[in-house]
Amino acid sequence: MKNFLFDCERMKYPNTGPYQVCQQVGRQLLLHKETDEHISFLVPPHVTGYFGNNASYYTLSPLNKIYLPWRGSRLLLNTGRYDVWHITYQSSMYVPLSSTTKVVLTILDLNFLHEHPGDPKNKKRLQLIQERVDRADHITSISDFALDEAKNYLDFRGKPATTNYIGCDFDKPVQAKEPQQKPVRPFLFALGTILPKKNFHVLPCLLKENDFDLLIAGISKTDYKEKIISEAKKYGVSGRVKFPGPVSEEEKTWYYKNCEAFLFPSIAEGFGLPAVEAMGWGKPVFLSTHTSLPEVGGRMAYYFSDFDPEQMQYIFAEGMNHYHREHPQEKIKQWALQFNWANTAKGYLQIYRSLSQ
Repeated sequence: MKNFLFDCERMKYPNTGPYQVCQQVGRQLLLHKETDEHISFLVPPHVTGYFGNNASYYTLSPLNKIYLPWRGSRLLLNTGRYDVWHITYQSSMYVPLSSTTKVVLTILDLNFLHEHPGDPKNKKRLQLIQERVDRADHITSISDFALDEAKNYLDFRGKPATTNYIGCDFDKPVQAKEPQQKPVRPFLFALGTILPKKNFHVLPCLLKENDFDLLIAGISKTDYKEKIISEAKKYGVSGRVKFPGPVSEEEKTWYYKNCEAFLFPSIAEGFGLPAVEAMGWGKPVFLSTHTSLPEVGGRMAYYFSDFDPEQMQYIFAEGMNHYHREHPQEKIKQWALQFNWANTAKGYLQIYRSLSQ
């Protein structure tokens, strides 16, 4: 029996991208594993048992958080014999104690380099990730852009490295649930933690000379929201910019299904999952040209090459006109279908098997 451990420590943060990745990939690993393969999950206490009885769980406790100065910035867990241990987040504090356990490391992104250029702390952040790279036997990332960037800033020491895209579960879509904050007029939708890297403050200008509302859903952790509101006031549209806060999967699905367009002008993404989710509904998607987003949207998205308000208004108007003239909904959906969780899990299982032969 081969025993693979999948690190779901990031599931301590609901309504985030890393939570969703762990949730969806974990489910698919159990669906696509072989009969002689067993999946174990490293989880926070409230997630124990989440994936059902056909799995094992190593539940993290407060004792796991004790810093071990003689181990450097790592917490070595004495968890028994695993053939492969998958670190799913590049800065995870948890690594296997056994030197015989093979390690797969997933680097989601190096977004801090774009969020805080020139920050002296970036050197320490890279050093921590380099420690994980040094322990890894195989390195993966969620886009070609993220993998190439990691190779530029980290020393892979000739280790195998693979892009393994994340995606959506298009075969079993979440049922839409009407949200509490239901728009009363046609609306544009944006989604993500409300942080400067998401660049949402450039969007209110797109409400000029139309009757759309703009809904920006997500957790607000900083005062960046005030900058968005200030921009909305500048264009006289503050009453049409809404912040419904974090939304459930069912509410998010309703927003995707009913929006006029999806807007994602982020300047730092390892992948850009919300863009794929919106494309799965055949919606017109407007992205920035930064980091991984052109890779994800391909020729089926519209792009803001810069954030000059007049240029953005022009791109948005031209994109919407093209969408309504050409009706590319089915082509957009077909593009999105290549990004699915089953393929993600199969890609990881193939790596696990190669390391455990």
